[in-house]
Amino acid sequence: MADYDLDNAYEIDGPDNAKTLYGRWAETYDSSFSEGWGYIAPREIAGIYTALSDRNEPILDIGAGTGLVAEHLPGRVVDGIDITQEMLDMAAQKGLYRHRILGNVLEPLEMADDTYGGVISSGTFTHGHVGPDCLQEMIRVCRSGALFVCGCIPQVFDSMGFGSRLAILNARGLISDLSFRDIPIYEGKDHPHAADRGLVMVFRKC
Repeated sequence: MADYDLDNAYEIDGPDNAKTLYGRWAETYDSSFSEGWGYIAPREIAGIYTALSDRNEPILDIGAGTGLVAEHLPGRVVDGIDITQEMLDMAAQKGLYRHRILGNVLEPLEMADDTYGGVISSGTFTHGHVGPDCLQEMIRVCRSGALFVCGCIPQVFDSMGFGSRLAILNARGLISDLSFRDIPIYEGKDHPHAADRGLVMVFRKC
């Protein structure tokens, strides 16, 4: 089993690379990265969702991975979608998700309109991963008033055009209550990214 770290993940270029890296990393992801690096962004993002939501269920966790966000949403109805089956298999062992969905959020999803009461995400909108092109499809599968709480790396927010895309969606009356939160990504560990901060996009579907 190869050892991977954040820098390996940041070098991903497209969905095929993501499947390969995360497929090989899945069995040790929680221990080598989440625990080993003090990865607390999922906890912080879930806390924001909980504080702002009026139940807003079911929740769609995009880029669900091994279920690190869902671990901090006890008692909530959550479905997880991820591009990597091996990561979803690890999440299955935790019994966190109502449904585990293998899929690419950059493609049309086999989901009905107005299915979800909210969307949450941690670690998906980052270097080499998913950009804002998925937002329109996420909005489609959510009902009016759905809460979106999605973490992003600030540099990616700028370089991949999240700001302009969110502005367009807001100007067209598709989303409202747009705001942002600044969060720590890591805690209690010494590594080159220990001081990195995350930007959380918060909004609702109109």
